[in-house]
Amino acid sequence: MSALIRRIISTNKAPGAIGPYSQAVVVDRTMYISGQLGMDPASGQLVEGGVQAQTRQALVNMGEILKAAGCGYENVVKTTVLLADMNDFTSVNDVYKQFFSTNFPARAAYQVAALPRAGLVEIEAVAVLGPLTDAS
Repeated sequence: MSALIRRIISTNKAPGAIGPYSQAVVVDRTMYISGQLGMDPASGQLVEGGVQAQTRQALVNMGEILKAAGCGYENVVKTTVLLADMNDFTSVNDVYKQFFSTNFPARAAYQVAALPRAGLVEIEAVAVLGPLTDAS
Protein backbone atom coordinates (compact mmCIF):
# COMPACT_ATOMS: atom_id res chain seq x y z
CA MET A 1 0.00 0.00 0.00
CA SER A 2 1.42 3.38 -0.95
CA ALA A 3 1.79 6.06 1.68
CA LEU A 4 -0.65 8.95 1.75
CA ILE A 5 0.79 12.43 1.60
CA ARG A 6 0.18 14.83 4.48
CA ARG A 7 0.43 18.54 3.70
CA ILE A 8 0.34 21.34 6.27
CA ILE A 9 -1.71 24.40 5.28
CA SER A 10 -0.68 27.74 6.70
CA THR A 11 -1.49 31.33 5.81
CA ASN A 12 -0.70 34.63 7.47
CA LYS A 13 -4.16 35.84 6.41
CA ALA A 14 -5.61 33.86 9.33
CA PRO A 15 -4.41 33.88 12.94
CA GLY A 16 -1.45 31.63 13.62
CA ALA A 17 -1.88 28.63 15.88
CA ILE A 18 -1.81 29.54 19.56
CA GLY A 19 -0.52 26.10 20.52
CA PRO A 20 1.29 23.09 19.08
CA TYR A 21 -1.03 22.49 16.11
CA SER A 22 -1.42 23.49 12.45
CA GLN A 23 -4.06 25.77 10.97
CA ALA A 24 -5.03 22.86 8.73
CA VAL A 25 -3.77 19.50 7.52
CA VAL A 26 -4.57 17.88 4.18
CA VAL A 27 -4.39 14.11 3.77
CA ASP A 28 -5.25 12.88 0.28
CA ARG A 29 -8.22 15.15 -0.66
CA THR A 30 -9.47 15.73 2.89
CA MET A 31 -8.59 18.89 4.80
CA TYR A 32 -8.98 19.15 8.56
CA ILE A 33 -9.21 22.78 9.67
CA SER A 34 -8.38 23.54 13.29
CA GLY A 35 -10.89 25.46 15.35
CA GLN A 36 -11.02 29.11 14.41
CA LEU A 37 -11.75 31.78 16.96
CA GLY A 38 -12.98 35.25 16.09
CA MET A 39 -9.45 36.64 16.19
CA ASP A 40 -8.15 39.44 14.02
CA PRO A 41 -5.10 38.01 12.21
CA ALA A 42 -3.26 41.34 12.36
CA SER A 43 -3.63 42.02 16.07
CA GLY A 44 -4.05 38.46 17.36
CA GLN A 45 -6.93 39.72 19.52
CA LEU A 46 -10.57 38.69 19.56
CA VAL A 47 -12.71 41.12 17.59
CA GLU A 48 -15.13 43.33 19.49
CA GLY A 49 -18.86 43.25 18.93
CA GLY A 50 -19.98 40.06 20.62
CA VAL A 51 -20.73 36.58 19.37
CA GLN A 52 -21.89 37.59 15.88
CA ALA A 53 -18.73 39.59 15.21
CA GLN A 54 -16.58 36.72 16.50
CA THR A 55 -18.52 34.20 14.40
CA ARG A 56 -18.06 36.31 11.27
CA GLN A 57 -14.31 36.67 11.92
CA ALA A 58 -13.91 32.95 12.66
CA LEU A 59 -15.57 32.11 9.34
CA VAL A 60 -13.52 34.72 7.46
CA ASN A 61 -10.39 33.15 8.99
CA MET A 62 -11.60 29.72 7.89
CA GLY A 63 -12.15 31.09 4.39
CA GLU A 64 -8.55 32.27 4.20
CA ILE A 65 -7.33 28.81 5.18
CA LEU A 66 -9.63 27.23 2.60
CA LYS A 67 -8.29 29.67 -0.01
CA ALA A 68 -4.70 28.78 0.90
CA ALA A 69 -5.54 25.17 0.03
CA GLY A 70 -7.19 26.15 -3.25
CA CYS A 71 -10.82 25.73 -2.28
CA GLY A 72 -13.73 27.56 -0.68
CA TYR A 73 -16.72 27.26 1.63
CA GLU A 74 -18.48 25.03 -0.91
CA ASN A 75 -15.82 22.38 -0.21
CA VAL A 76 -16.71 22.17 3.50
CA VAL A 77 -18.57 18.95 4.33
CA LYS A 78 -18.61 19.08 8.17
CA THR A 79 -18.26 21.73 10.84
CA THR A 80 -18.23 21.70 14.61
CA VAL A 81 -19.36 24.84 16.43
CA LEU A 82 -18.22 25.32 20.03
CA LEU A 83 -20.17 27.91 22.00
CA ALA A 84 -19.41 29.51 25.34
CA ASP A 85 -23.18 29.95 25.75
CA MET A 86 -25.80 27.81 23.96
CA ASN A 87 -28.15 30.79 24.14
CA ASP A 88 -26.02 32.27 21.32
CA PHE A 89 -27.01 29.41 18.96
CA THR A 90 -29.50 31.50 16.93
CA SER A 91 -27.15 34.49 16.70
CA VAL A 92 -24.36 32.25 15.43
CA ASN A 93 -26.71 30.65 12.87
CA ASP A 94 -27.67 34.09 11.55
CA VAL A 95 -24.03 34.72 10.61
CA TYR A 96 -23.21 31.10 9.65
CA LYS A 97 -25.91 31.01 6.95
CA GLN A 98 -24.24 34.00 5.24
CA PHE A 99 -21.20 31.78 4.57
CA PHE A 100 -23.03 28.48 3.98
CA SER A 101 -26.22 29.20 2.05
CA THR A 102 -26.97 25.98 0.13
CA ASN A 103 -26.06 22.31 0.48
CA PHE A 104 -25.17 22.92 4.10
CA PRO A 105 -22.32 20.93 5.61
CA ALA A 106 -23.09 18.41 8.32
CA ARG A 107 -22.65 20.05 11.71
CA ALA A 108 -22.53 19.56 15.44
CA ALA A 109 -22.79 22.35 18.01
CA TYR A 110 -21.85 22.15 21.67
CA GLN A 111 -21.71 24.44 24.65
CA VAL A 112 -18.33 24.17 26.33
CA ALA A 113 -17.05 25.28 29.73
CA ALA A 114 -14.62 27.77 28.19
CA LEU A 115 -12.83 28.60 24.95
CA PRO A 116 -9.23 29.80 24.46
CA ARG A 117 -8.69 33.50 25.09
CA ALA A 118 -12.23 33.70 26.51
CA GLY A 119 -13.70 33.46 23.02
CA LEU A 120 -17.45 33.19 22.56
CA VAL A 121 -17.38 30.81 19.57
CA GLU A 122 -14.91 28.48 17.85
CA ILE A 123 -15.55 26.68 14.55
CA GLU A 124 -13.60 23.77 13.09
CA ALA A 125 -14.23 22.11 9.74
CA VAL A 126 -13.53 19.22 7.42
CA ALA A 127 -13.37 19.98 3.71
CA VAL A 128 -12.79 17.93 0.57
CA LEU A 129 -10.43 19.45 -1.99
CA GLY A 130 -11.23 19.58 -5.67
CA PRO A 131 -14.49 19.92 -7.54
CA LEU A 132 -17.60 18.47 -5.89
CA THR A 133 -20.75 17.49 -7.73
CA ASP A 134 -24.03 17.20 -5.87
CA ALA A 135 -26.16 14.12 -6.41
CA SER A 136 -29.58 14.86 -7.81
